[in-house]
Amino acid sequence: METKPTAITNEIPEIKFTKLFINGEFVDSVSGKTFETIDPRTGEVITRVAEGDKEDVDLAVKAAREAFDHGKWPRMSGYERGRIMMKFADLIEENVEEIAILDTINAGKILAHGKMLDIPFAAKNLRYYAGAADKIHGKTLKLSQEMQGYTLLEPIGVVGHIIPWNFPSAMFFHKCAPALAAGCTMIVKPAEQTPLSALYYAHLSKLAGIPDGVLNIVNGFGPTTGAAICSHMDIDKVSFTGSTEVGRVVMQAAATSNLKVVSLELGGKSPLIIFDDADLEKAVDLALLGVLYNKGEICVAGSRVYVQEGIYDAFVTKAAEKAKAWVVGDPFHPSTQQGPQVDKKQFNKILSYIDQGIREGATLLTGGKQVGEKGFYIEPTIFTDVKEDMRIVKDEIFGPVMALMKFKTVEEAIQKANNTRYGLAAGIITNDLNLANTVSRSIRAGVIWINCYFAFDFDCPFGGYKMSGFGKDLGMEALEKYLQTKSVVTPIYNSPWL
Repeated sequence: METKPTAITNEIPEIKFTKLFINGEFVDSVSGKTFETIDPRTGEVITRVAEGDKEDVDLAVKAAREAFDHGKWPRMSGYERGRIMMKFADLIEENVEEIAILDTINAGKILAHGKMLDIPFAAKNLRYYAGAADKIHGKTLKLSQEMQGYTLLEPIGVVGHIIPWNFPSAMFFHKCAPALAAGCTMIVKPAEQTPLSALYYAHLSKLAGIPDGVLNIVNGFGPTTGAAICSHMDIDKVSFTGSTEVGRVVMQAAATSNLKVVSLELGGKSPLIIFDDADLEKAVDLALLGVLYNKGEICVAGSRVYVQEGIYDAFVTKAAEKAKAWVVGDPFHPSTQQGPQVDKKQFNKILSYIDQGIREGATLLTGGKQVGEKGFYIEPTIFTDVKEDMRIVKDEIFGPVMALMKFKTVEEAIQKANNTRYGLAAGIITNDLNLANTVSRSIRAGVIWINCYFAFDFDCPFGGYKMSGFGKDLGMEALEKYLQTKSVVTPIYNSPWL
């Protein structure tokens, strides 16, 4: 395994925003409480941020409710909302470096990826929905019984967004961008591990001209702040990305309060199926990317890899060779391919799953250990001799751990791929188009990537089947989550109603 590169500490900026953002102002929490946010590269404290609770959520909801019921944002033309969102995107692009550094020191993300991918993606996401804001149209209806009608698409109201820690910037705008375009107001709870970039985005939203009360940020913890959002009677919708276990809690809270609308993007245990005709080098590279990108902390990680028996042995050899050469280290270093896990809890969880795999009889091909003595770094880990009933195959580990398995027939591959409670994504590697089409139609998952992986696009809806949740992010379907349909009916000449 490559050694850990030297940290580059002089790139860390002053942390400017650490409070809650409510009604256009940065404020302390009602209780005055704060909590530590940690640098996963070292395990040391970066700063303390305000800790919101139910009282703070109440204040944020009151501001959002006022902004929705009586404010300008829902009543603006779509063009005007889009223009402000475009300015918001401009400001993000002007501050890419500083925001990327915040996500690096807060989430352990590779700095180069943040600068080239995550933060530009956030700005482009805003632009995509800004362009849609003035194209929200209903339909004209020709009705029976001498009546005519039309539908109006209206913003759903006040939205609670609960954001995960693995992609703090991308997921912030997966949710906020379409909701803003629709004319909603919102309360955002960033993950307690990664609040820093969300607070910076709040600052930029104010500069862009988003009215007070439209975008509110309440830092805090799931059982307190998150629970207050999910059960609040004045929130009309909750959009949650996170684990399936917490997704259940979100639904229960929504159901027992005001039956608010819920959309959930939850866990995954995605299969990657590699057929005998695949280019071996490309297949290994895609398989490693699929499970090691973002240190495996990605819901669509291709953590179950099925390789057809004709190339299995060669694949194992090549995968082990490349995994051992993978550079794990400080995410500021330009040669680093994998940074630290987000925090000690996730670090320990991943190591416990690796120990579980060994105890259950899987063969540890490579990796499995901590890298260095400081921070939360784990070696890329590959298991072989894996059985379908092992926990490392069944459970979402959310770390750099691959379960590598062999198959013979197409039917066997399909059966194994579908043998999971999840259904978020899947990958297929083959040069046979008919085979790719057959398998992609047979796998129960929300997105299928053929000869690629992590191929996200703004026009391509993303969301899961089964226990991976429901509702789509990205694409125009994401905009629909934040709209509701109103039908208007009018009698016409000779109608019995006249």
